[in-house]
Amino acid sequence: MDLRKIKKLIDLLEESNLAELEIKEGEEVVRLSRVPKGTMAAAPQMVAAPVAAAPMAAPAPVTAAPAAEAANALPAGHVVKAPMVGTFYASSTPGAPAFATIGKQVKAGETLGIIEAMKMFNQIEADVSGTVVAILVENGQPVEFDEPMFVIA
Repeated sequence: MDLRKIKKLIDLLEESNLAELEIKEGEEVVRLSRVPKGTMAAAPQMVAAPVAAAPMAAPAPVTAAPAAEAANALPAGHVVKAPMVGTFYASSTPGAPAFATIGKQVKAGETLGIIEAMKMFNQIEADVSGTVVAILVENGQPVEFDEPMFVIA
């Protein structure tokens, strides 16, 4: 792999909030990772996913279940999981109401939140119609691939 490509990958990793990046080109594999000072290394999962532009997002208050409770027992219903690694935002701008709140009726395709990944904002849409019964992530919280985010009944 070309050294210029590797340098660009390093720059992308430094500009993002990602901890690890792995790129495969044919038989060549480049894996870049970093661990913030004072923290223990974890093994994050990285998956390539298509991204779409969305409005600028910033933190806003969200009602969410504690992460420990969410990991142990999810309420009955359809679980919407994170399609990528990034930072979750509940609204499109600071002070704007959250896209989804507990008890809100949503339709399939309706936006539930946004995940920022590598300076791109990706809308997270409901795959089913129903009522939001649980929000398992907090505004501004980093999310991992396939992490449960919402439960719709």
